Amino acid sequence: MQRYSLRKLGPRASWIAVAAVLAAVLAVAAAIAVGSGPDGGAPRETTPAPAGPNFSRPEGASQFRPAYHLTPEKEWMNDPQRPFLLDGVWHYYYLYNPDHPEGNGTEWFHVTSTDLVHWKDEGVAIEKFKNGLGDIETGSAVVDTDNTAGFGKDAVIAVMTQQDKGVQRQSLFYSTDKGFSFKPYERNPVMDNPGAQHWRDPKIIRDTANGQWVMALAEGEKIGFYTSRDLKDWRYVSAFERRGLGILECPDLFQLDVDGDPAKRTWVLAASANGSEEGRTTGVAYWTGNWDGTTFTPADDRHQWLDAGSDFYAAVTWDDPRLPEDQRMASRHAIGWMNNWAYARDLPTADWQGGADSIVRDIRLKTVRGKPTLVSSPSKALSVLEGAAETVTGRRVTEDGAGELPVPGNGAYRLDVTLERGPDDDASEAQLRFGSGSAEFATVGYDFEDGNAFVTRSAVVPGVESLGSVFTDRRSASSPPRGGSAPGRGTVELTVFVDYSSVEVFVNGGEQTLTSLVFPREGQHTVTAATAGGSATLKSFKYTPLATAG
Repeated sequence: MQRYSLRKLGPRASWIAVAAVLAAVLAVAAAIAVGSGPDGGAPRETTPAPAGPNFSRPEGASQFRPAYHLTPEKEWMNDPQRPFLLDGVWHYYYLYNPDHPEGNGTEWFHVTSTDLVHWKDEGVAIEKFKNGLGDIETGSAVVDTDNTAGFGKDAVIAVMTQQDKGVQRQSLFYSTDKGFSFKPYERNPVMDNPGAQHWRDPKIIRDTANGQWVMALAEGEKIGFYTSRDLKDWRYVSAFERRGLGILECPDLFQLDVDGDPAKRTWVLAASANGSEEGRTTGVAYWTGNWDGTTFTPADDRHQWLDAGSDFYAAVTWDDPRLPEDQRMASRHAIGWMNNWAYARDLPTADWQGGADSIVRDIRLKTVRGKPTLVSSPSKALSVLEGAAETVTGRRVTEDGAGELPVPGNGAYRLDVTLERGPDDDASEAQLRFGSGSAEFATVGYDFEDGNAFVTRSAVVPGVESLGSVFTDRRSASSPPRGGSAPGRGTVELTVFVDYSSVEVFVNGGEQTLTSLVFPREGQHTVTAATAGGSATLKSFKYTPLATAG
């Protein structure tokens, strides 16, 4: 079983000429990285990226199959598992169920990459139901550079939840071939359930300041913290409890420098949570604060949200160990599962299920309105997918539109848009309306009066109407306009990544993001700009086609 591979679908003709310099950049990004094979002997190669971007729909691609988002070839995917780097190759796993929908249980499916854009299937790395403790659920893998666990220097140690008959335990698996295959530890589970209903998703980091490993574990409405010297024996040290966010899942603990200043180095604790009490849906909540080796103390009891859309959950973050410390602490990568448990099993995709992974983002801590805030931006590596851009500027926008805009060549592209409500403008709301097959499937807009960006989705294909209000409700995020002469005036910048079944919106340089699955009709894609009444200014509209990332 492998991830959907576009290389299997036959030749593809490009509709756009690609500059030689772009092809050269892609060739460098796809350089072959060599590591040991599963038997520890013969080297294995990562598949290089295509020689040049291809913008046409691949032969045999289904209606909603993404062009540049990661999905399995068939059956089910969900939670991401934090990637690690060995010998220049990123190793990434996601939860996968090859027996969907009849059979239950997940296992770890393995993909590799040299650029976090193009991925190569490596097959299932840890199979379910093999050691008598149940399936293989969410956890984390680390590279044991100092051989603290005794399996060898640079052994890959994975600790994850196994569930059997409703009982969740933590097990250890180890790899001596760089993460391609794993063996179960003979004394599993390394942590037996103390009688808790919710006791899962261990996230492990190396706490170098205290010479220990630290585990954050989701325990219902709290995050439990444990420490270990050898990744086998774990000691409970404290808990972080929060009410009103439902059952917490998939915790994360990491450090970043606020505004890139090492003197403001700050810890971040994150967890997937339910925001229904705040008029939200599920997402990733986080707190900034301090970790002293045993306890996390928040700087503010109030949480923030990493994404305001409906479909960004179970996110993981990681840094690049090749970078110097100041760069590692200035930003890190993040990826999330694009789906929502309110409708996760009912999506209208036919050839696979479970949604997709988001694009890889870079996150950093920035002071926003006096508060350290996680700000997101699309990974710069995605530029290898870009084709020739088209830009229009200085358009007046009314409820009748903004004149002719570039027409998307297909359903995979990027928009960079600057909207303005100036002194002579009277529109309270400006919108970008996305259509396909003569039907609008999503609207990305901005309310200048409230200072909110928003996304709404329409049920325009059969089956989507059954997904309910969680799918069709407006999702919004606060990010005030910039540079205005009065409240409610100024500019807003929107960067929108559109794929065949998703929309990811970055507001004002990523101060807010909104991630949503979408399900367009088949047919010609369109984008129009309009207001809900009155006029605004389209200062800039840049359309960039994005190639398939096979």
